[in-house]
Amino acid sequence: MALQLRPNCESCDKDLPPAATDARICSYECTFCADCVETRLFNVCPNCGGGFAPRPIRPAHEWRPGACVTKQLPSDKRVHLKYAAEDVAAFVARVKDVAPDSR
Repeated sequence: MALQLRPNCESCDKDLPPAATDARICSYECTFCADCVETRLFNVCPNCGGGFAPRPIRPAHEWRPGACVTKQLPSDKRVHLKYAAEDVAAFVARVKDVAPDSR
């Protein structure tokens, strides 16, 4: 099963097209832009507490049959945080000093 490749940052709603090099995801595919991950979230997913990694870029060209962005379409469903900014800030402050592999 392919990654959803969500189209936006869940925090600031910045567009993150499939080839965006500044898209970051957690293990649950929560999607944020690099700026929010670095300056607001401090590498803490506000939904699960996990860390982030760069989102892979799905090939635009079909190098192998059926494996490309036009054959496995990215999601068009925009996702937004369900937590208030104050709650996110408090959660991040509590978790950010714990290394992702220890959370």
